[in-house]
Amino acid sequence: MKTLFSALLLCAFTVASAQTPKPTPPAYTGPTTQAYGKVDQTDIDLKECDFEKDANAEVLFDIGKVFYNSNLVVNMQRHKRIKIFNDNGKKEANIRLEYYSGGKYEFIDGIEAQTINYVNGKIEITKLDKKSIFSETIDKGRSAYIFSFPNVKPGSIIEYKYNWGSNAINHMPDWYFQGPLPTRYSEIDTQIPDMLYFREQHHIRDRFVLNKPTSESASAYNLDGRNRALANVHSMPDEPYMSSLNDNLQSIFFQLTSVKPINGYVQNFSDSWPKVGYVLAENEDFGQQLKKKLVGEDVILAKAKTMTNQWAKINYIYKEVQNTMKWNGSDRWYTNEGVQKAWEKKTGNSAEVNLILCHLLEKAGVEVYPMVVSTRSHGKVNPAFPFLYQFNRAVVYLRGDLAHNHVLDATDKFNNYTETPNDLLNSTGLFIDRENKRFNTVFLSRNNPVQQIININADVKADGKMEGNAQVINYAYNRIKNIKRYQTDGEQKFVDYIRNNDNNIKISDLKFENLETDSLPLNQTMNFKADLNGSDGNYIYFNPAQFSPLRTNPFLSETRQSDVDFGYRDNFSLTGKYTIPAGYKSDVLPKSTTLDMPDNSISFKRIVGEQNGAVVVRYVVDFKKVIFFKEDYDLLFDFYKRVHELMNEQIVLKKA
Repeated sequence: MKTLFSALLLCAFTVASAQTPKPTPPAYTGPTTQAYGKVDQTDIDLKECDFEKDANAEVLFDIGKVFYNSNLVVNMQRHKRIKIFNDNGKKEANIRLEYYSGGKYEFIDGIEAQTINYVNGKIEITKLDKKSIFSETIDKGRSAYIFSFPNVKPGSIIEYKYNWGSNAINHMPDWYFQGPLPTRYSEIDTQIPDMLYFREQHHIRDRFVLNKPTSESASAYNLDGRNRALANVHSMPDEPYMSSLNDNLQSIFFQLTSVKPINGYVQNFSDSWPKVGYVLAENEDFGQQLKKKLVGEDVILAKAKTMTNQWAKINYIYKEVQNTMKWNGSDRWYTNEGVQKAWEKKTGNSAEVNLILCHLLEKAGVEVYPMVVSTRSHGKVNPAFPFLYQFNRAVVYLRGDLAHNHVLDATDKFNNYTETPNDLLNSTGLFIDRENKRFNTVFLSRNNPVQQIININADVKADGKMEGNAQVINYAYNRIKNIKRYQTDGEQKFVDYIRNNDNNIKISDLKFENLETDSLPLNQTMNFKADLNGSDGNYIYFNPAQFSPLRTNPFLSETRQSDVDFGYRDNFSLTGKYTIPAGYKSDVLPKSTTLDMPDNSISFKRIVGEQNGAVVVRYVVDFKKVIFFKEDYDLLFDFYKRVHELMNEQIVLKKA
């Protein structure tokens, strides 16, 4: 592990894009910071967040002071204070501080914490007992300190401080001005020697209330003394189809570009993807693991080599690893115990599971390469800034003569070998071809639309009921989602999902075809009966799109703080034939219509007509792109609102 973390000193993390600085606003005159243990009566009396009234808690201030000591060890002294407003906010009193402990890459010390209450007209301070601070070893690379504040109740103020440090000269800490709680004031103070040249990456939407150098030598790349602060920063909500919390938080990242020694020679510290790839290829916890022989692998390889069809070979080995190995839930690009021990124990982290898969496929003669990626929850990779810590998972990259380049990931039992997992799409991976010294980045996406086809054939009854059957054909990710929901939740909950928890609909004879064949679409058939609400003997009302996947609108909020990332292009179609009962005729039919986004990125089409005593409908929704910037959210909001209005329009039959 020492080799691993020594290699990491070459890297500097960043995921946010540069942004033109906004004009400096008027001087901020609101509350800022206080010394540890000192608190104003106004904060004691505070009942709610002034700018986010429904918040359960509020960060009163969060301060970081970054500096280098005489040995060029980077340190950050951090002080954070939080106000608890109600019982739901008490969970903020549980603190977890994770850090990279392997090779002493990072360290945390000097933790102090206390709870401040107002009791009988006096301030009462309860200090955290040092014995209540627990140290956890997560794996050989990461550790954490965990503690909970004592005597916390609505109205409490909690605060803690600690020192974070790193022995890596280039490892400046990232700073997030924003988080899941509203933040009244957040400030980062950086004091960096002139010999170190850093480049900053900003992800800032609000105006700085403080942004000034504390030295005349400060400049864009020489950050010798600068204070930055934001105030009244709203919390970042968990919005539908957002990529990652970290992708969207207002933040600053730093990258060391060069070091200027005393003699004037400038050492280039900029990294490149080939440099990062070479580190991975030679690393004992990544590339070297592919050379390890696994117990019993000869039996698997012997069977695989009898298969002349490459896809059959890939499928066989993929299923062997997927069914044998249990993922322990830990996402790492490096192995913890190594592939041999993980194989024997039949459990391991994501690197161990997928490097085993890569090893076996290589031995079987399949052209694959180990790759590092970042999951959706971890955040998108910025390919312009090579740094290993942008990644959190090792996978297998399949390319070559199969002409179907994608990622294999055996960690999830519901992943299949024909598709790059959805939670890896629209980000960048780095594949490692050690033999040919190729270390290239690849943007992971799915360009072809993913289909879902629904066919409904039903008879409308004169007594206000409906009977019929439905067929649902799911491809690719829609197939994976439905199988996972069915096998995880069970049949009853799956049926409830299909009928949208509508007790007026009864489903029977649910059957699946191709449940075990990953390369084929999932074919789902069922019979159904429905009581049609509002039918009174003279009129019958029903919604012909009742089994549509667009039954609920995810975009109900009129504002948006994050980009919308659907992951992949969806293509949905529903065709329904509804026989009109004897003695009735159509009275109101939804009009055939077409609706398009202004840039034609999403289209909606509805066709409605009568044919041989039946009403025939067809709905088609086609996505032509998958990412919509928050600046264009108002267009998406209006489009979805209109689509759901059209989807919910009813057919009305009248007694003749």
